[in-house]
Amino acid sequence: MKKIIFFTAVTSFLLVGFTSVKAQKNTDDKIKKVLYFNPEVEPDLDEIKEPTNNAFFDAVSDNFSGRKNKMLRAEVQFPFDSIDKKTIMDYCVNNDADFAIVSKVRYFKVGFGKYVFSNQVVVSMKLFGADGNLVTETDYDTYRKNMRLLGSTVNSVKIGTEGAIKGIIKKLRKMKPTENEL
Repeated sequence: MKKIIFFTAVTSFLLVGFTSVKAQKNTDDKIKKVLYFNPEVEPDLDEIKEPTNNAFFDAVSDNFSGRKNKMLRAEVQFPFDSIDKKTIMDYCVNNDADFAIVSKVRYFKVGFGKYVFSNQVVVSMKLFGADGNLVTETDYDTYRKNMRLLGSTVNSVKIGTEGAIKGIIKKLRKMKPTENEL
């Protein structure tokens, strides 16, 4: 009887150990690293680039705090409309990233002056795979989607960034069933 109890105890400890190791491996395999580049800011004024970058990455880090993915930041700015596939691929390989996101923050121009802006922004994002191919893209207009008339520009950039990230995730979910069918 003691041998049966001893055998059962050893077997259960081994099964619990293997199960916990297997569970740890699965969570590590599912964590995706996403590399974010500094957003292109339009209009190209040095006075608004730093606050825009800070608000953009505050929103990105807030969004990633509740997710399993890991955010990486590159202090490089790419032109949003002309992106080199090889450069994206090199950055992904060097940073061990699964995806790269190139973004653009465009401020609305209001008034007749050269430097008069509103607090409304359009945040556009392109998601690239580690191979440098475009996976999906989206944009979020804080005026059309949220009808924000008042509020700070920093909050508009944060809301636009969160909306664009949600748009990319939504498009990825729609694409996933088609990938499983192949």
